[in-house]
Amino acid sequence: MACLGFPSHPSRCPCVTAKKTSEEGDKRSLPSMSDILEASRAQKLDLQLKTLGPFFRITATSLQTRAELGKAEGLIRFSFQGTQILHLDSMKLRRETLSMEKSIFGIGLFIGAVAIRHGYDSGCTTAQLLAINDSDLYHSKLVRFYSRLGFREVCQVSGSSIGDIPHMLVWGGVGTRMDASIEELMLKWCTRFKKNQSPQS
Repeated sequence: MACLGFPSHPSRCPCVTAKKTSEEGDKRSLPSMSDILEASRAQKLDLQLKTLGPFFRITATSLQTRAELGKAEGLIRFSFQGTQILHLDSMKLRRETLSMEKSIFGIGLFIGAVAIRHGYDSGCTTAQLLAINDSDLYHSKLVRFYSRLGFREVCQVSGSSIGDIPHMLVWGGVGTRMDASIEELMLKWCTRFKKNQSPQS
């Protein structure tokens, strides 16, 4: 029998119990920061998260050569609605990563996982970024990259309208504004960093 409306005795309704159990199961499936860092070390990567107030920086260093392979920067900020947002300002990867087995998507995923977990632990519900449009080819690759991670396109910031000005002041450029649900990102990708699971190469 289907449960409709709001039952006067929720504990007697199997639908409520099933939903709560499912949500609790999803929470347990999320990896901890230590899970992600342990998985990175197994791939010969040393990930470091440093914070200063709302700002953060994540660096990825090779455990074999001690060379820095990439970094990401951002901050935790409040939206106009009062919710906390993970603002992903930039991600930079060294050219050497192009020849590595894990390549851009692999190392970017490790760095992104740390950022997303940090946002989740800080109470953020949404992650936001701007896929910078420096060139049509590079921009299209960025949009595909972030779409594959789980971000969705929100709007184009071209500088051709007054409505673009706030975005340009916040992001410092033009491109495609993209958002993602923090928890959906955690469930989609970060579960690959749970113990006894292998991250995607």
